[in-house]
Amino acid sequence: MIYSHILGTGGYAPKRILTNQDLEKMVATTDAWITERTGIKERRIAAEGEATSDMAVVAARHALAMAGCSAEDLDMIIVATVSADMPLPSCAVMVQAKLGASRAFAFDLSAACAGSLYGLSIADQFISTGKAKRVLVVGAELLSRLVDWSDRNTCVLFGDAAGAMVIGPASDPERGLLSTHLHSDGGAAGMLSIPGGGSLHPQSEEVLANNMHKIAMNGREIYKFAVRVLPPAILEALDANGLQVSDIDHIVSHQANARIVESVLDRLGVPLEKCWLNLDRYGNTSSASLPISLDEANRAGRLKKGDLIAMMAIGAGMAWGSALMRW
Repeated sequence: MIYSHILGTGGYAPKRILTNQDLEKMVATTDAWITERTGIKERRIAAEGEATSDMAVVAARHALAMAGCSAEDLDMIIVATVSADMPLPSCAVMVQAKLGASRAFAFDLSAACAGSLYGLSIADQFISTGKAKRVLVVGAELLSRLVDWSDRNTCVLFGDAAGAMVIGPASDPERGLLSTHLHSDGGAAGMLSIPGGGSLHPQSEEVLANNMHKIAMNGREIYKFAVRVLPPAILEALDANGLQVSDIDHIVSHQANARIVESVLDRLGVPLEKCWLNLDRYGNTSSASLPISLDEANRAGRLKKGDLIAMMAIGAGMAWGSALMRW
């Protein structure tokens, strides 16, 4: 069996920083309120004229450089995003063109905050079957243009960023992606959505007037849902590979809210120190969150050869999942 492995990681966050103190001047909120409920202290905001594909390309180039390959080596490109440059065509083909990856086929994936994990799973199928040798998976979100800046329940949460992974066959049979496990529940779709702008509610004066083209969410219900489904997802991955919670060396998680991560790890009995946390600096960057966390932990020298890494993510859909990788 061919195991796939992450050959290179990369990340990008815009230069502009929006702090909680800045938000105090924009909406009825406080630094203490945001920090206590979310763990977020600041988030990044894309520059005027900067598009999702621009951020994705920077992260991709960092990942390619680490992997020691060029854009021409890529067989496929998956961009996980809910904030593409435009509805048509895909953000992925924009990234392909900007990178000069002429050999690669490219497409977008919509699984919100779980997008990069879904993308990793798809890439793994192409690698393990020999259909592809080099796959670029990018999670990129420009959410600052999708939030209602008058809604303190959502505007304090999200930030702009991109994270990338180059995936290929593992050269060492003892290393690589062991398994991925994906789930969804469309019955919970109303918890987090952008209700307007699609075929159900096409763009109109009414949609714009009611801010239906902006993110709407029920944070309390999302918290309860996440804390309920993520621990079993990690246990599912461990059981599939005959491993125990105590075998986990690192948790790499999508970070929507620090309280969710803390609660999930507490239920699993995993020390918080095993999870790379950067939510305080970036906020919720949706599909970019997991690969950025992986990249930071990787570049900090936190991940050692042979370490067991458990990944988890949950997003709108609701869509969630887990993965296990021997680094």
